[in-house]
Amino acid sequence: MLQSICDGCTSGLVVNVAICHQGAEAGMTQVFVCKDTEMKDGDVRIVRQDKTEVGVYRHAGSYYAYRNHCLHQGGPACEGIIRGKVVDLYAPDKTFVAQTYDNDEPHIICPWHGWEYKLKTGECAPDPKLRLRKYEVVQREGGIYVVI
Repeated sequence: MLQSICDGCTSGLVVNVAICHQGAEAGMTQVFVCKDTEMKDGDVRIVRQDKTEVGVYRHAGSYYAYRNHCLHQGGPACEGIIRGKVVDLYAPDKTFVAQTYDNDEPHIICPWHGWEYKLKTGECAPDPKLRLRKYEVVQREGGIYVVI
């Protein structure tokens, strides 16, 4: 179990989730995700603050965080797998040959019904007007925090 003390708070020891108000906007809270050495490329961590669940991802050295709520039917979008964008392959005569993955554009795939979201933007792959709610990720003092 992770334990941490917030230097900026008077509450003292916080067990499992370290909550810090340093650098957060008014009314926002920085929730401890993990030590930066504990999260490798391709990893995801789900954190909870009150009734809000957020999936925090590390991909190609960058961090992304989205609300763990699929826009389709409210499923746990961030608990699904990460796959590259599906790309159709065609022969010179334009007949369909096969499909492959473009790993330069990873997608979050909701485990309930397969809705796909672009990892780097949170946009719904088939309809970019729809997107997962994005949260700021902060790296400080060897830790990863999400601002909720």
